[in-house]
Amino acid sequence: MTLLQALLSFALVAGLLTLVPGLDTALVLRSSISKSRRYAFATAAGISTGAMIWGVAAAVGISALLAASEIAYRVLTIAGAAYMVWLGLSLLWKSLRKTGVHAAGGTMGHVEGRDNLVQGWLTGTGTNLLNPKVGVFYIATIPQFIPAGVSPLLVGILLAGVHCLLAMAWFTLLIFGTGYASRWLKGARSIRIIDSITGTVLVGFGLKLALEPTH
Repeated sequence: MTLLQALLSFALVAGLLTLVPGLDTALVLRSSISKSRRYAFATAAGISTGAMIWGVAAAVGISALLAASEIAYRVLTIAGAAYMVWLGLSLLWKSLRKTGVHAAGGTMGHVEGRDNLVQGWLTGTGTNLLNPKVGVFYIATIPQFIPAGVSPLLVGILLAGVHCLLAMAWFTLLIFGTGYASRWLKGARSIRIIDSITGTVLVGFGLKLALEPTH
């Protein structure tokens, strides 16, 4: 297998994985609808950053340690689950508030501040980094796509880069697609509904992650 063949084969696997609805998709959709396009892209960039870090970690063996060590995997799992539940509960609490939603939407609609964009990026990065399943995916797939005589670190970076490009392309379609429906989706009532759905999804993912048996 040549390096080009490895990249194309991995692109097929990663592309199919990207299209499966999950936590990342829910976060980007929520950011696009209830915040702004720029905030959604910041969140998507954070998710891609987390994926890239996991890809490099898998290539140098850090993810292999997580896959082999039950304690290390469980600690990261609990941390990730707690983070997702906290994010979800924060959104659910926000959706239950009867005041301030409209005002918050108006503030975000003007100029997206640097701190807000950084917050979006950190949310995307943290969610991905604290999901050990991403690391396990890379450690399970990357070794299968390393051609003979090629640096595993280089392959890990390239494969993670391919995954990030595919994910960003998909997120871009989602973000611009929701932009066309923004006039119906950006009302105070719609935002509360979106926050409720996204919060429930996050809490569900977190509880599932915390309660699942160790590998």
